[in-house]
Amino acid sequence: MSLGEPTSDSAPFFSSDSEAEGPEDRDRTGSQRPQEEEGESASGVSRVRALSTVFILCYINLLNYMDRFTVAGVLPDIEHYFGIDDGKSGLLQTVFICSYMFLAPVFGYLGDRYNRKYIMSVGILFWSLVTLASSYTPKEHFWALLLTRGLVGVGEASYSTIAPTIIADLYVGGKRTNMLSIFYFAIPVGSGLGYIVGSQVNNLTKDWHYALRVTPALGLVAVLLLLFVVKEPKRGAIEERAEHQLHRTSWLKDLHALSKNPSFILSTFGFTAVAFVTGSLALWAPTFLFRAAVFSGERAPCVEGHCASSDSLIFGIITVVTGILGVASGVQVSRWLRTKTGQADPLVCAGGLLLSAPFLYLAIVFAEASTIATYVFIFLGETFLSMNWAIVADILLYVVVPTRRSTAEALQIVISHLLGDAGSPYLIGVVSDALRKNDSYLWEFRSLQLSLLLCSFAAVIGGGFFLATALFIEEDRHRAETYVPPDEEPIVVPKSGRSTRVPVSSVLI
Repeated sequence: MSLGEPTSDSAPFFSSDSEAEGPEDRDRTGSQRPQEEEGESASGVSRVRALSTVFILCYINLLNYMDRFTVAGVLPDIEHYFGIDDGKSGLLQTVFICSYMFLAPVFGYLGDRYNRKYIMSVGILFWSLVTLASSYTPKEHFWALLLTRGLVGVGEASYSTIAPTIIADLYVGGKRTNMLSIFYFAIPVGSGLGYIVGSQVNNLTKDWHYALRVTPALGLVAVLLLLFVVKEPKRGAIEERAEHQLHRTSWLKDLHALSKNPSFILSTFGFTAVAFVTGSLALWAPTFLFRAAVFSGERAPCVEGHCASSDSLIFGIITVVTGILGVASGVQVSRWLRTKTGQADPLVCAGGLLLSAPFLYLAIVFAEASTIATYVFIFLGETFLSMNWAIVADILLYVVVPTRRSTAEALQIVISHLLGDAGSPYLIGVVSDALRKNDSYLWEFRSLQLSLLLCSFAAVIGGGFFLATALFIEEDRHRAETYVPPDEEPIVVPKSGRSTRVPVSSVLI
């Protein structure tokens, strides 16, 4: 097939079933499969239930990110309430990411071997209860808030490593890209809602504790939807590669195979840069904008335990809008570019990061001079940054075989968070404290401004990793699509005068 020929990936973004029809819809003769005629695909899940499953997973993903960034939306109040510096404030995000990161491999292992919806249900229930407990932290015990925020990561690890693999077992080709796009819309939208809900509930109640009590109730609804609506799909069946045909291998063999996959490793390092930048901005951007406004005289400093500011609300709205625009434009540009080159996905990711770097730099530099210019540059920088979300997930799913996908998701989470947003919020806070010469409003703002400039450099490095991914992506995708299990070594048989390698089971009677 030439590069110019259309594929299922070239279907419109929100295409109909007929437009985005992939191999899951037809058998080898080109006719509809019997189970499709009855409304059920090879995955064992009907089309209606599969679509419902995607929207439920999207709803839960939205809740996850909404809860994660509610704390950032009320961070000035938390700092004032506990009397902590920037370094300790950064720890709130770091302890959460660390527990989330280290437990991801555990849930990745379980997700490749056991019923995924039950694992997610238990994890989300635990997450909801711990989040509720964190809202009752007294002023004298900042360590208790750190502990509960760390435990929240346990529940989120059970979900984030598994949910994309369920979507992968429900759809292939252009449909999978579309559904992953819907799923990853929830990241920026949920993040933005976290800032909005956190700041507005705080403004209404004059108490930041109430901001942490919104998502637990919504989490209980999510558990009920998982248990009574979602159905576990058959692993790999939608790709005509049933779970029993692929054979599970040991966890060490899975890790060894993934370590020899250049596209997976390089794209993971590229995504690490995305995590570094988003983690830093997510926690510190509203506080940075608030300090800039206080320094310039546009805002009053915190009084009587309440920091009145609209910056979290505005930043939340920007995050929602730029996330939707970024994810949608990233998928559309990638789909158009796929008709010209098989390297489209990593090239779009690289372009997004490299274009975001100068706009983030300008947003940080212009903060004290022009609030409007700062918001414009943040808008542009976050839009380009958001182009990565759905595409990176799609890359992982098509360069890794189905029985290793949860493990691959977990490994990517560990690496990207360990070197990315697990340390970046704390690092930004520590650098800010080190640069601060005194406690004046000038140096509270200036020290944080200088430390946030690290984000632009991280974005450029990440763009380089995605450019390197483009060198291997086509070969690794082909290798995953033609994967032969180790106990089914291929043999050579003639085919039209030439030899070809096929599995042993294909020629044995």
